[in-house]
Amino acid sequence: MERVLVTGGAGFIGSNLVRHLLAQRPALRIVTLDALTYAGRRENLDGLPETRHAFVHGDIRDRALVDRLLAEHAIDTVLHLAAESHVDRSITGPAPFIDTNIVGTFTLLQAVLAAARPIRFHHVSTDEVYGPLAPDRAPVREGEPYAPSSPYAASKAASDHLVRAYVTTYGLDATISSCTNNYGPYQFPEKLIPLMITNALACKPLPVYGDGKQIRDWLHVEDHCEAIVAIAERGRSGETYHVAGGNQPHNLEIVERLCDLVSPDARQLITRVTDRPGHDRRYALDTTKITSELGWRPRRSLADGLAETVDWYRRR
Repeated sequence: MERVLVTGGAGFIGSNLVRHLLAQRPALRIVTLDALTYAGRRENLDGLPETRHAFVHGDIRDRALVDRLLAEHAIDTVLHLAAESHVDRSITGPAPFIDTNIVGTFTLLQAVLAAARPIRFHHVSTDEVYGPLAPDRAPVREGEPYAPSSPYAASKAASDHLVRAYVTTYGLDATISSCTNNYGPYQFPEKLIPLMITNALACKPLPVYGDGKQIRDWLHVEDHCEAIVAIAERGRSGETYHVAGGNQPHNLEIVERLCDLVSPDARQLITRVTDRPGHDRRYALDTTKITSELGWRPRRSLADGLAETVDWYRRR
């Protein structure tokens, strides 16, 4: 991995991945392609060395642009993170999720397949493609059936299937990672953790859906970046790897922990709101495969990661 195209690199996970790669690999060159929709911010990439990083404002559905970037920059690896990812938005307006997550992924696959040189393609997906799990059900293993509940999850499931089809049909060199909920710096404040932190710091209400007992596995974004690099470089082509933080708190517990980190009085701001349609109660991924094959495991505890994240938003 020497010349990398990162799609969605101005977003939350993407910008953290770009920074991680540049810090860890002194010889690496990166091109970031991002459409700068509401969750992608050019400021997330401020301060990066122009000699090693180039930002391109553009759409992954623009085939001519993607072809040109792959050729001009002699790209050998595509790390595909560009996606519409907020479940609530997919419920009220699913069209952008179909366009970006399915059509955009298809466009990238076609371009990589037609490129003059071999390119490794890594596709970042989500645990939501598997649908909800019962409270006592074991975490999902790679290869289990998909059962997406939201338009967002369905669009990601479709893009996963496209990647696998291109591996099987055309021999594309590609890998997939499904990850649990990420948190950390540079996250757009519509997701649970940054929303709770920023609202608590501003003494605004902290809206919690329903009874707050939905269960998620929380993964620090830096741990996720390390997993992406491991899979892209050493993962077996055609394989999917699960990436998770290894914890299972319910949402209300997460909100209460954040309140305690922000202010002694912040819990008083917690407000119950009507649950969203089709809200899955629990997700969980088994990470035995990535640990045994690639030696990856999360290095940050949830307690330390949440404290670091609150400090980062407090300094913004």
